[in-house]
Amino acid sequence: MGRSRRTLPEELLLLALDPTTGTTAQPQSLDLGLAGAQLVELALAGRIAPDGDRIAVVAPRPTGDPTLDCALELLRRRGAPVRAVNWIGGPRLGLRQTYLSHLERCGMVHAVEGQMCGVLPTTRYQATDTAISREIKARLDSAIRTGVPPDPRTAALAALAHAVGLGKHLYPGNEGRSSRSRLRDLIRHDPMGGLVAHAVMDVQNGAAAQPRRSPAPAGRPAAGPGARPAPEPARGVPAQPRHGSMARAAAH
Repeated sequence: MGRSRRTLPEELLLLALDPTTGTTAQPQSLDLGLAGAQLVELALAGRIAPDGDRIAVVAPRPTGDPTLDCALELLRRRGAPVRAVNWIGGPRLGLRQTYLSHLERCGMVHAVEGQMCGVLPTTRYQATDTAISREIKARLDSAIRTGVPPDPRTAALAALAHAVGLGKHLYPGNEGRSSRSRLRDLIRHDPMGGLVAHAVMDVQNGAAAQPRRSPAPAGRPAAGPGARPAPEPARGVPAQPRHGSMARAAAH
């Protein structure tokens, strides 16, 4: 995968970054969204594909993006398709910081050191070129305004933005209500983006530990609450080491 264009996790993070405060909107759900965005990016690169509600590796060769390749290798090691909701619901220590640090190295954001309550060190991130964020949002605006089915990348970005709750950040107030509704509707234009977005919302709703079960065969009682099958162990991208200023508190 060439690095001439931004990946979906990077675009989702830039959308969530508040240009005024340097913090990220919806930080907890954003972590889930970044994990989901990695899956969509790998699917767009032809490395994985949906298999029902699961994710299967179809081409394990590296993409050239270290963070994506780490996720791809972890998926490959599983040996069998993984439920999207279990993958996204797994631990994601350091994933948001990894992407913030990457954007800083690429010159798209810069770290601003500060203190909380005059004591605790904090790090916030300001976009160095707000035109990039405006261009990303303009793609969503165009899809919302024209009603023309967007390309898969934009459709997936819209689905993820809705899933992590960025609608009110991007289209605030009563005047943004119709835009938020249309943003939600864009989820249907990309199957992989829709699968991942629904998995993100399921995790937030506590559904990660409740895999769907087929109806019990005739004459056999359905499994009771205590007999629920255990979900697959979820795994994620391991935390990345922080250096220098990165060792301080990440953007919220």
